Amino acid sequence: MNIVEQKTVSEDEAGMRLDRWFKAHYPQLSHIQLQKLLRSGQVRADGKRVKADFRIAAGAIVRVPPLQQNEKAAPKKATLVGSPQEARAFLRSITIYEDDDVLVLNKPHGLAVQGGSGLTVHLDGMLRALTDRKGQMPRLVHRLDRDTSGVVLVAKNRRTAAAFGEMFKTRETDKTYWALCYGVPRKAEGYLSTFLIKEKNEEGDDVMRIAKHGEKGAQHAVTEYRLIDKAAQKLSWLELKPITGRTHQLRVHLQHLGHPIIGDPKYFNIENWEFPGGLQNKLHLHARRLVIEHPATGKKIDITAPLPPHMQQSWNLLGLKA
Repeated sequence: MNIVEQKTVSEDEAGMRLDRWFKAHYPQLSHIQLQKLLRSGQVRADGKRVKADFRIAAGAIVRVPPLQQNEKAAPKKATLVGSPQEARAFLRSITIYEDDDVLVLNKPHGLAVQGGSGLTVHLDGMLRALTDRKGQMPRLVHRLDRDTSGVVLVAKNRRTAAAFGEMFKTRETDKTYWALCYGVPRKAEGYLSTFLIKEKNEEGDDVMRIAKHGEKGAQHAVTEYRLIDKAAQKLSWLELKPITGRTHQLRVHLQHLGHPIIGDPKYFNIENWEFPGGLQNKLHLHARRLVIEHPATGKKIDITAPLPPHMQQSWNLLGLKA
């Protein structure tokens, strides 16, 4: 309809940037289109002209001008399968904890968390199938690499997402990963502290490498590790706790230690090494456990995710007791 809408900002939207508010309510409206509407004064908050980074307050009235027909067309969203019903069924099958505010999933190996170049199937797309009657869509709080399995935390509303986001930012979380690695570390436990920087490999993919302190773009990364068990001095089962949260941090740190993760397509480069019989050539890295405070109750949420099939098979073959 060719009318101006006056929309009231809800309490759980307080503090959102205006451009993110529009993305939540009008995902079909591009950033460039929104900027044009803002510059011309067609979008206003409580009657005032504002910019894209304006923080809106609860109860504020946002003026939304008539949008063109192509701007109102419902966008196509990626899901695992053809229908929202099937996407919801899949999400239920990997749910390991749920309450009114929080959803925790055990992400399978090989499933991307968010979209990217050439990706049409990803977890973020499937979560759109869980949008409630108020238009609230569950939000990913953190990410895992596509080939990493395990605990993924999802907030069911904006208020919970903001609280969780702050906890991750200030490192008020306890994350534990399990990995099967090449060789056995000389020290049974320790800290890995390096600087990491992103670059392109020979295939043109983004990878991380160890950098020098002060190198432009380098970020400090710290990982705590502990040896849980080993198999014939050839393979080790390590518990990993990332103190920081850099891209590929655990994977490149273990490569730097000399014990890359089995099945890592980017960082396992031991020449002339053959997989022991029965082990699958898939990344053996699993987000095993997450402990975090519930924003609404203040109580600890302590979630453990079962091993993915390929890692459970390896554990069975090697006689490791999960």
